[in-house]
Amino acid sequence: MSAPIQALAALATGEPLQPFSYTPPELGPEHVEVAVESCGLCHSDLSMLDNDWGGSSYPFVPGHEVVGRVVALGSHTKRLQLGDRVGLGWFSSSCGCCSHCLSGDQNLCLTAEGTIVGRHGGFATRVRAHWSWLTPLPDAIDPASAGPLFCGGITVFNPIVECGVLPTDRVGVIGIGGLGHLALKFLRAWGCEVVAFTSSEAKRSEALQLGAHSTLNSRDAGELAQAAGSFDFILNTTNVSLDWGAYMGALKPRGRLHTVGAVAEPIALGAFALIQGQKSLSGSPLGSPATVATMLEFAARHGIAPTIETFPMSRANEALEHLRSGKARYRVVLSQDLD
Repeated sequence: MSAPIQALAALATGEPLQPFSYTPPELGPEHVEVAVESCGLCHSDLSMLDNDWGGSSYPFVPGHEVVGRVVALGSHTKRLQLGDRVGLGWFSSSCGCCSHCLSGDQNLCLTAEGTIVGRHGGFATRVRAHWSWLTPLPDAIDPASAGPLFCGGITVFNPIVECGVLPTDRVGVIGIGGLGHLALKFLRAWGCEVVAFTSSEAKRSEALQLGAHSTLNSRDAGELAQAAGSFDFILNTTNVSLDWGAYMGALKPRGRLHTVGAVAEPIALGAFALIQGQKSLSGSPLGSPATVATMLEFAARHGIAPTIETFPMSRANEALEHLRSGKARYRVVLSQDLD
């Protein structure tokens, strides 16, 4: 019989988190149980908490940026050992047999399981996942701040790899927040010329400290016009509607505008914005387990870590309001104190 797990859950849409205990089923043969040491707080947790995307179920336990120690292994797990420190992100399982999984694109599996979709996440003492989605943490990475790498980090690192961004490219990053600040750090270390698009004067100096070589005021039509035809790649990390035509105009021929921000409204672009200059518009989810491992190696080599604020997990409601109000700089991590 499995031991009860202590967690924090919302019992209905819009309700605050409260103590919640549940007893999981017996551990599956390919699954692993992890004792949670810390868990990042992501805007996706807020969206799921508020059922913004329509797929939430309650009681709802948030948390999909987990760092912890392996405490139990199913009989058919591979690669992991008891005591290993691992990270878990948005995905907790995939089918392993579809064409996407077999070609190494497990993140594109049409039946992939979300860590907080229809199951309980990491705002808890323990969490479970398929062994393939638990990635060992390199010794050079600080576990106390590593959680956001497993969602925010891989979200912005994956398109650098998938879209073939070159060290010689001039790259723009729209939005200097939880995703954007990590994009600046990764792209600077990748070797690119990095420009931060920001509408906040207060964030200009911060963007330069985070890795941008220069900044551009995204609300200044004149600055955007002067940047026409100068970028190889522009990464959007915001979830709001933008002047998409202006950003397409800022691209060089064969340039790409790529979004990882979950913009709810349709992206309005005329066909000629793409045809003239042979430009492209694309998007991506998080990366495969192999890309997550590559990201961690790259972060360890270059000393890249999320810029975080910390709260005890027992104060998760306070942390949620801090994030909801836009005050977080730049990611929030909850440290375990529910034992």
